[in-house]
Amino acid sequence: MGSFHTGCKVENHLDRSKGLRITKAFVDTGSEYTWIPAKRLELIGVEREKKDLRFVMANGEVITRSVGFVIIRVGKAFTIDEVVFGEPGDQVLLGARSLEGLNLSVDARQKKLVASGPLPAAVA
Repeated sequence: MGSFHTGCKVENHLDRSKGLRITKAFVDTGSEYTWIPAKRLELIGVEREKKDLRFVMANGEVITRSVGFVIIRVGKAFTIDEVVFGEPGDQVLLGARSLEGLNLSVDARQKKLVASGPLPAAVA
């Protein structure tokens, strides 16, 4: 798959008037979580809800980070999700969970996000 970046908006889930624009987030379907710089999340009052979660990086290194809740918007799509408080040196990522919640898929040829289509109905 080709790699690319996209923009998004991140909002405090408790106070939507507190938000910020991320102009360049790497779209990474291999990352479960979305990663946003901690200083940016702190600016809009996002709390660290889960602390010292362990993550295995692509190189095999195990690191710990905190996680909080935000609303993520890409175009007209939005979702609430857990995001990682990124530290200096961490890449800004839009991860698979957020993409699924946004109902967006990767168009590898055009290197952009596209609507995934209708959501499946619940099965009884």
